[in-house]
Amino acid sequence: MAKVLIVDDSPTETYKLTSMLEKSGHEVLTAETGEDGIAIAKKELPDVVLMDIVMPGLNGFQATRQLTKAPETAHIPVIIVTTKDQQTDRVWGMRQGAKDFLVKPVTAEMLTGAIAKVTK
Repeated sequence: MAKVLIVDDSPTETYKLTSMLEKSGHEVLTAETGEDGIAIAKKELPDVVLMDIVMPGLNGFQATRQLTKAPETAHIPVIIVTTKDQQTDRVWGMRQGAKDFLVKPVTAEMLTGAIAKVTK
């Protein structure tokens, strides 16, 4: 199973995502800010990053761009998981280097399917 880094400032969302992932056998790491997410990704080199967009400080778009451009983390797929469901958000997220875009609330099936797709 995959080592998954969740970057989300909502303890409730982080708990929900962690529960779903752990039930599926994934190892979970968490970060509450974009800055922490980048630092943890560089240190732990997870198999995939689940990135929220709306966070204080560095937002998810900025953090995704930094992860996908940095040589040491460019190989790690980023899946944006957000409540923002506008087409412009989806397009902008993919332009930042995200490999997939999920709109909250997500189901365990959506999450595990997206992870399986980007970690092949």
